[in-house]
Amino acid sequence: QVQLVESGGGLVQPGGSLRLSCVASGFTFNVANMRWYRQAPGKQRELVAQIDRIASITNYADSVKGRFTISRDNAKNTVYLQMNSLKPEDTAVYYCNAPSWDAWGQGTQVTVSS
Repeated sequence: QVQLVESGGGLVQPGGSLRLSCVASGFTFNVANMRWYRQAPGKQRELVAQIDRIASITNYADSVKGRFTISRDNAKNTVYLQMNSLKPEDTAVYYCNAPSWDAWGQGTQVTVSS
């Protein structure tokens, strides 16, 4: 059974940082490209960042470049999203995705507010 479980969301002030984690199970993680998406209320789901299976290639949405960093630990079947200099417009539910398996996590809420 393919499963993705996100954690690490919460309430943070503007300018703050959070690190999201996504633990994968049920498939061969170290051959999987991985992605983070987000969805804000009333908006479409947006691709935030992606990483290839050996962490040699990463891509980011223009809105998060220079502030967010995606990484992975294949020994722990985990992908991370380090988010720095957070802005109110980063408020959304963040989802982990394994596109080759069409697998999604349940999402973790990130709220940036003073």
